[in-house]
Amino acid sequence: MENITNSFNEFFENIYFPQIQLTDVLEIIIISFLLYHIMCWFKRSRAWTLFKGIAVLAVCWLFAAIFELNTILWIFRNTISVGIIAIIIIFQPELRKALEQLGQKNFLVALFDSGNTEKGERFSAKTTNELIKAVFEMSKNKTGALIVIEQNVALGDYERTGIPVDAVVSSQLLVNIFEHNTPLHDGAVIMRNNRIIAATCYLPLSDNLEINKELGTRHRAGIGISEVSDSMTIIVSEETGDVSVAVGGELFRNLDADNLRKKLSYIQKKSLDVKRFRLWKGNKNEGKAS
Repeated sequence: MENITNSFNEFFENIYFPQIQLTDVLEIIIISFLLYHIMCWFKRSRAWTLFKGIAVLAVCWLFAAIFELNTILWIFRNTISVGIIAIIIIFQPELRKALEQLGQKNFLVALFDSGNTEKGERFSAKTTNELIKAVFEMSKNKTGALIVIEQNVALGDYERTGIPVDAVVSSQLLVNIFEHNTPLHDGAVIMRNNRIIAATCYLPLSDNLEINKELGTRHRAGIGISEVSDSMTIIVSEETGDVSVAVGGELFRNLDADNLRKKLSYIQKKSLDVKRFRLWKGNKNEGKAS
């Protein structure tokens, strides 16, 4: 029994118990706080998508290291220096935006804002009804419209190209925005949750050569923004009044109110990532751009 006690005493004597002081606790809290908000910043920006791509490459490197795939490891070793420079170039807009926010007076307020003001639904059923009502009223009058619905990838860069609105979604407001000869009718509207964030926003045009030549700039812009983000864009043709939806670089044309409601229902919930491809895969026969 004495031998066992001595063994335990010897074991615990050899264990190093660091002396934790108040400064150590403070450092842990500060680092945890900063890491959390850096991760939130990645999540709310386009950097999150790029970061996931880098994570895939890291997994490939780990796989090659475990199975001793020397050629792949050699490629990784000889491209890592170039890759670091490439990462800085790729993340340049996001890094610049983050540095700009450091100088803003309301930066600390933004840090304590988790960005999750709503739980469950991305937008309400009332917003869906108002949106559908406005779209088909504009379709009936052949009023061109371009409505971008933000999802997981933040559209802040495109939001800043337009005029801030920050108003609750209503059919009257949407129809008025896109009315001919009004100051806000030219460009796109960006929606976030239940609010219209900005109008007259400029969107990137798709350079896909397979897009039907009869489609104009409005449709190319709708497809373009869906190629660089996970947003869904509703397009109303000024020439024909047809309603289309662009998502994932694909265009679904000639939708009626029921089909549009089905598509909106898939992005109404925040669990979109699991279901979205089932919807678009199953509805390709509705009319894909060719």
